[in-house]
Parts: sequence; structure tokens; C-alpha cells
Amino acid sequence: MSYSYENSLLIVGGGIAGSALGRALQRRDLPFRIIERRRTPSDGGLAINLPGNAIQALSALGLREPIEKFGHPLRRREYRTASDKLLFEIDEDAFWGPALRPRSIRRSVLLSMLTHDLPEASLLYDADVQSMTLHSTHAELGLTDGTNLAAHLVVGADGVRSTIRTEAFGTQWGPGHALLAERSWRFMAPNPGVDCWTVWVGDEGMVLLMPVDDREVYGWAANTRPFSQGDSPEALDRLTCKFPERVRNTVLDVVARPNALYHSPLEEVRLNRWYNGRAVLIGDAAHATAPVWAEGVALALEDAIVLARSLSTIPAELPALADFEAQRRSRVAHVQALTDAMSKAAKLPPLVRKALFPFIGPKRYRQTYEPLKAAV
Repeated sequence: MSYSYENSLLIVGGGIAGSALGRALQRRDLPFRIIERRRTPSDGGLAINLPGNAIQALSALGLREPIEKFGHPLRRREYRTASDKLLFEIDEDAFWGPALRPRSIRRSVLLSMLTHDLPEASLLYDADVQSMTLHSTHAELGLTDGTNLAAHLVVGADGVRSTIRTEAFGTQWGPGHALLAERSWRFMAPNPGVDCWTVWVGDEGMVLLMPVDDREVYGWAANTRPFSQGDSPEALDRLTCKFPERVRNTVLDVVARPNALYHSPLEEVRLNRWYNGRAVLIGDAAHATAPVWAEGVALALEDAIVLARSLSTIPAELPALADFEAQRRSRVAHVQALTDAMSKAAKLPPLVRKALFPFIGPKRYRQTYEPLKAAV
């Protein structure tokens, strides 16, 4: 069976970037359809950090009250050694102010907020894109079930391993795809008494614990140096064996529940262009970066707002895509550059890192986030 949706836009990927774009387009009365291969995200129970600029973007999408209701306030950041020595801390309340207070939230809750009130007909689930053909006047998508869809524009919001990026740019991964770390683990666990965003950096790896409420924390761990222990739960146990008791107890809890542990490599995408003809990329498909500053979701939300605005204010589609990229380039490049700087610092020898972090850490925080206070 074939369908045609002329004079509209097809969004491939119903995650945060795609759902935010759908919401932004609906607020401007622009037609769209979201194509998503999973009805329920496989990691829907995990959580994310929303810095102040993400809160600002959600407010622009009409979600200020829901995020204040469901998001858990994060008033402080702490950076610690593997022996639990505090290297430096950031008063995020003082930096961002009450209106832009960072928050944590379950990913599934944020997705529900973004898709709330979207027309049911605009959401096509259990649909997997197999191919894309670009024409001068439109783009065609071929789904794995044989369905063909057509629209004036296709937006790839389908993540790091984007099918639309591959189809649009013609290489296996798309230009600029890189593996930052072979191993990272994500999990939810009982809160061991962590009351703020806290990261511990050891000789071989790092662990982040972030409260989502008084009872649970979201955890993320990754190797920062070559690590030959594999990607099993036992490997995570070995990676964190010298970390403090509250981290160890949390890791041991999830190691005992391996189904609650999600493993994935840490990947990056950097491209010279985000659009080709009538296909454009947003979010991680365009510019995935290491989670050093927790800006992945924030940048995706901002992409959605700016792209919807460009499409609503510039009559021709291709100039609108050029305008979108021109508006977003410098902000994304800024985040990537400061991510690189902090990532390099985290890989310094332990003694050097302990000596420098109390000075460069707060400086890098201000350098990263001060420009992001400005609304897109």
C-alpha cells in the first residue's frame, strides 16, 4: 500500500528531537508526520539531565508547567575523585536562576510531555525506513513493509546511527561519525544518598549519579582509557572497584540485576553539512557529542524550535533549511569545542587532574553555559 503526503514534512524518528519538532510545527500550524519504528522506546525508563537552556527550550514549546511539575530540581554539581575527594562544585541555582533551574526527568515522561496533544494521525509507529530517494521537488521514503511515503521535506531525527544521514550523504555512517569510547553503561538504581548531579573520575573510568527523586538515581559509567575487560556487568564491577562505597553499592545493585543495565558505545557525529537537497538532520543525527555537558537533549530541543521557525517564516523549503543551519552552527560548535576541552582534561594523569580541576572546572562550566543562556 502507498500513501502520499504532499505539502508536508516527514520526521523520521519519534524520540525527543522528532517529537519536539512535531510539537514546534503544530504550534505554527505546519503539517507533519512522525515515523517511529518502536511504539515504546527500549530505554524508556532511563533519565536525562536538562540544563538551563533545555528548560528554556521546553518553556518555548509550552511545557513550563509540566517540567516544573515532573522534573526533579538539580541545584548543584559536584566533581569528585575516585576516592570521593571533592575537586570542585557548581551552584547551579545561582548560575541559572530559578526560572532556568536545571532538572532531571525520566526520558519516558519527557517524551509523553512532548507528544501530548499531537494528533494521533500524525504518529506512525512500527514503521522502519529502508531507503530514501531525493528529487528536486520532493523526497520519497521506502519502508520495510513496502509502503512508500512522499513529502516536500524529510527530517532525520533518528539518532547517532541515522538511516536518513546514511541515505542523504551516501556513506555507511555518514561523514564525521566517530567512536569515543567502546563501553558505557546506563542504569536506574536506589538512591545511595546523592542529592545533586555528581561525577567521580578514576584512573580508567568515570561514574555519574544523578537523582531523579529522593528514591532513585540515574547512573552512567564509561571508560576514559583503554579498558580490556569487555562490556559485561562484571566489567562494570571491575571498572569501578576502587570507587567510594556509595558508588560501589549502587553498581553492585545493578550488576545483580543485569536486565536493568543498558550497555552501548559512546559515539559522536560531526558533519560539514546538516542538509542535502530535501533532507535535513537534527539532534544526535546531526551533531551527537559526548555527554560531558549534558547538552544532547537541549540542542535537539533547540534544533526543533529553530527549524520550525525557519520553515514558518521563509516561504521556500531549501532556503529555510539553509537558514536553520546558519542559525544553529555556532551554538553547536561552541558546545562541541568545550566538550573536547573538558574531555581532554578528564584524561589527564590523576595527579595533574587533581591539581588542575579545582581551577579549570568552574572556568569551563562558565565558558560552556554562559553563552547558552541566550534564547535561540
